[in-house]
Amino acid sequence: MAAGPTTVLITLADAERADELAGLLSEEHGLSVVLPSRLDAEGEPDVLLTDQRPQNSPVPFVLLQSEGASHDGTTPPSAVLPAGADPGLIAAALTLAAAGYRVSAERGPARGPGTTLSPREAEVLALLAEGAPNKVIARRLDISVHTAKFHVAAIIAKLGAANRTDAIAIAMRDGLVHV
Repeated sequence: MAAGPTTVLITLADAERADELAGLLSEEHGLSVVLPSRLDAEGEPDVLLTDQRPQNSPVPFVLLQSEGASHDGTTPPSAVLPAGADPGLIAAALTLAAAGYRVSAERGPARGPGTTLSPREAEVLALLAEGAPNKVIARRLDISVHTAKFHVAAIIAKLGAANRTDAIAIAMRDGLVHV
């Protein structure tokens, strides 16, 4: 991705929605929006916002789709969002996609809707969110480093996270911790 604002090419079947999003994404979210008619003059976009899955897309793309639509195609999207997604969510997904990230709503099989953290795990999670390593967690909670590692591993497993950072991100999204 080049320096400066992320350049987004919007190709939606609904021209009115495309114009609305173009204005909001550029004015409120600082993205540079390119229309298909000006693509040659503007050069390659950093990311594509579309409601039709492109075949072998040379750039990452965010797919807006209706509920229940199929996920066929040869190039996987960087993100799949509902057709009526909020412009702020779309802008965040586009920025992440342009930076090389894939956005997924799935968090892993270990996490279920009834998953709750114990009071001690909640304390450990709060310290994780502050950036505390296991030794600091152990000292602050007056537990062994081994026990701190055990609690961190339990939190990661319960949240279906890939690592400590992912656990904090999930916890923040779910409102389990505030920073």
